[in-house]
Amino acid sequence: MVWSVATFNVNGIRSRLASLLRWLEERNPDVVCLQEIKCRDEDFPADALREAGYTAAVRGQKSFNGVAVLSRTEPEEVLKGFADGMPDDEARFIAVKTRGVWIVNTYVPQGRDPGNPAFRYKLDFFDRLKRWFDERHTATQPLIWTGDLNVAPEEIDVFDPKRMAGKVGFHPAEHQALQDVLSWGFFDLFRKHHPQTRQFTFWDYRLPQSFARNLGWRLDHILATEPAAGACVECEVDSAPRGRENPSDHTPVWAAFDIGKIGILSAP
Repeated sequence: MVWSVATFNVNGIRSRLASLLRWLEERNPDVVCLQEIKCRDEDFPADALREAGYTAAVRGQKSFNGVAVLSRTEPEEVLKGFADGMPDDEARFIAVKTRGVWIVNTYVPQGRDPGNPAFRYKLDFFDRLKRWFDERHTATQPLIWTGDLNVAPEEIDVFDPKRMAGKVGFHPAEHQALQDVLSWGFFDLFRKHHPQTRQFTFWDYRLPQSFARNLGWRLDHILATEPAAGACVECEVDSAPRGRENPSDHTPVWAAFDIGKIGILSAP
């Protein structure tokens, strides 16, 4: 039996609802992690998504940020925010436990510019994530971390690595911050299945014809600890939604897992 998890920065859930519903019908994922929903909890279109077969755990924020997890089955636990005793005003983190597995959905800060205080905030966000994993989990358990991480890890993950070098999203300090979290015990599932494939997940609106010219970045990731990564049979980027009417500037990434290879997972 195959179980699928997806991530999608929708850049405004109410603006992209029709596109999202179409994609859900096409792909039928079991769990979908959304970022940049840009609405309060009470304004989230839960009814429409329920009709599509999904329950929603939401941590919204008016006009900015916001994360949500859609799932075919009711989560066993939901954590809205780090709950680590520190200020947590921006809606960038939500985690759910489903089928006995924790799925962590993050919208990592963009960072603006290396000289901007927002860049330090971004690096600190990665540090906070690693502490959270250290304090609550072990790398020997099946755990999935996903979302818009706002970092392209390697040269193959940006359309022009020489031009982008040192800029936000492709800066050495970001690479190190991401690597520090990955070293806790995560594997990049897309790279596991496509070690040499040049594939992007984000095409900037501000660049003329960026999607048509494939001027993109791979910023959206599905990462997993070894027990889950070993059960991952497929991980793909679906570029189709980016080419449709009124698209997000991101496109979905999804991964499929063989439930039989993760003993803790069980059918609902």
